[in-house]
Amino acid sequence: MRRVVISGMGILSPIGNSLKENWESIKNGVCGIAPITCFDTQNSKVKVAGELKNCELTDYLPAKEVKRQDRFVCLAMIAAKEAMQDSNLEACEDWDKNRTGTMIATGIGGLVSIEEQHARLMEKGMKGITPFFVPGAISNIAAAKISIEYGLLGPSSCIVTACASGTNAVGESFRMIRDGYQDVMVCGGSESCISELGIGGFSALNALSTHENPARASIPFDKERNGFVMGEGAAVLVLEELEHARKRGAKIYAEVVGYATNSDAYHVTAPSPDGKGAATCMKLAMQDAGIEPADIAYINAHGTSTKMNDSCETLAVKAAFGESAHQLSMSSTKSMTGHLLGASGAVEAVYTALAVYHDFLPPTVNYEIKDENCDLDIVPNMGRKQEITYAMTNSLGFGGHNASLIIKKWS
Repeated sequence: MRRVVISGMGILSPIGNSLKENWESIKNGVCGIAPITCFDTQNSKVKVAGELKNCELTDYLPAKEVKRQDRFVCLAMIAAKEAMQDSNLEACEDWDKNRTGTMIATGIGGLVSIEEQHARLMEKGMKGITPFFVPGAISNIAAAKISIEYGLLGPSSCIVTACASGTNAVGESFRMIRDGYQDVMVCGGSESCISELGIGGFSALNALSTHENPARASIPFDKERNGFVMGEGAAVLVLEELEHARKRGAKIYAEVVGYATNSDAYHVTAPSPDGKGAATCMKLAMQDAGIEPADIAYINAHGTSTKMNDSCETLAVKAAFGESAHQLSMSSTKSMTGHLLGASGAVEAVYTALAVYHDFLPPTVNYEIKDENCDLDIVPNMGRKQEITYAMTNSLGFGGHNASLIIKKWS
């Protein structure tokens, strides 16, 4: 099997509009949750979200592109641009684009465009719908636009597995390279659903936090947690076969060494209470990487701040890691970003790779009240320096989708 490394990354999130900004925020425990500004929340129980800050899309993309594409597509293109620049791949003279694929995930896709165009339909009838609606909003279009932008001729696809989508995209891309089908994969996830329909839909499920204080809304593992906070953003990683990266003198952040995905087969929204599916997924990922539970120093948890998820994930980690569970650290960066749905796994893969690269444990911020059912080391409130050789990142999606990715320090 071929070895796979991370040679470029790009990211937009509620805590930064670049890779550098995001990592500075992670180190300093910055919380990106704030009052919703993109629509009037007077009639909404939910008042806060993780919106992007000071991010004018036309500063990054042509105005025509922004007008024609859904916001989630634009965010993916911006993150991909940073990742490609970071990788310096385009400077490689013998880069074979036939062996370079694209896999960009989303959980929901062009919801904002659907909402806007439905309003036009109600106001003006069918003649009011823009011809750019469908090609600008369908879920696969982010991958398509990125492959077109950079002339990537390998497979171009979109994985939709709810909140596991981003991790699945990175994991399946890892397999594509490891098993010899591609040399390079541009992969990740993008989501932008902070709208009346998006917030209203999840609110109807009682899935969202109704705390109006941003500092007490997204509080994973805290006993007072009462739902997740919607976030938006995108992350794109350039994965590359090791010798391909070495040959061109690429910068290497970390190595991807293990991946697994499975299903709870239990419920459309709730995780399996015993955590069995997630535990099996983590075990399979470690088996894939050829390592033992004691080798993992850090887990970037799914950690959504819902009652069920955080306790079930803690139970799953204990089942998967046994005695080693209390020796590792497991934090939730969603305490800072909120939950980016289909983009969350890609965003957290970036944070996990940077944690390994910098030997730094990201914190779970705004933590106050201990929950006896969530008793692992969650790195409360302040991150800390610690040597990390292996780290895991987990994503658990509606429908019972589980995905675990293992990242190793490059040396």
